[in-house]
Amino acid sequence: MSHSFQRRSGGPYPSNSAGFGGLPTNTTDVPICAVFTFLYLCFAVTNSTMFRLNRRKNHKFVISMFLTGFCMARVVTLVLRIVWANRQHNIRLAIAANIFVNAGILIIYIINLILAQRILRGKQPRIGWHPVVRISYKILYCSIGAALAMVITSVVVSLYTQNTHTRSICRDIQLTTFTYLLFFTCLPLVHLAAAYLLPKSEEETFGQGGMVSKTIVLAMSSSLSLLITGFKAGGVWSPPRPATNPRWYDSKACFYVFNFTLEICILCIMVFGRIDQRFYVPDGCNRAGDYTRLQKQAEVERGEL
Repeated sequence: MSHSFQRRSGGPYPSNSAGFGGLPTNTTDVPICAVFTFLYLCFAVTNSTMFRLNRRKNHKFVISMFLTGFCMARVVTLVLRIVWANRQHNIRLAIAANIFVNAGILIIYIINLILAQRILRGKQPRIGWHPVVRISYKILYCSIGAALAMVITSVVVSLYTQNTHTRSICRDIQLTTFTYLLFFTCLPLVHLAAAYLLPKSEEETFGQGGMVSKTIVLAMSSSLSLLITGFKAGGVWSPPRPATNPRWYDSKACFYVFNFTLEICILCIMVFGRIDQRFYVPDGCNRAGDYTRLQKQAEVERGEL
């Protein structure tokens, strides 16, 4: 579609600002994307297989399927970028590719908070299971969906208008959303601090391994997630630069390191750290004491079998 037709039809209009990762090319981006696509497919198969094997043992760990969904979303992201590299003037394709880049990682943020929630409930049952805290989690999970919708809407609207005021509002929405995501990615680390720094409570056990090993796995995953979000938020908050004069953080190296490379590291931590075993809690946990009680009950049932 030609630029002249896009202008007559009311957009989308090409952005004059430098974008994160720049314009993809066949020589540079396609081989890199192909490698990352293969890695994400391997992790998707691994997590899906782990879920099925665990389910056969009556060990349902739904987070493994969340990770499978995340990996497949990243495969779509990379395929879109490969197609974009071959159709560089297709603005609608560019919009879709950039939306998927920012949307997929939200699954990891949610997983980190779920794992942090389990550690808090294990270390501080009275606080972790408090009704106010439980309602807060529901609000937080819903807010992530709202944040995603706001980002998508603001990006699309900003590229379908040439009104300066409208574009300014869209940028304000993006700044607010990325700042909130930065806050959200800090929450797992805040949970860990609360779990260990607050006065000791009667600790509950869940999953395999000690609480220290669980904490290390979550701290590593959450720290990398915070690094990803912090880098993106910093780029969004920086003054826009023209596409002909991008800053260092708009380079392809930063794009692939602070997106897919760090995400692969997170997947390695979660898969090889066996979160499906360490963070497993039995179905039916609704109040303080359920982690320990239901886990012992499940162990007795397995022993009888």
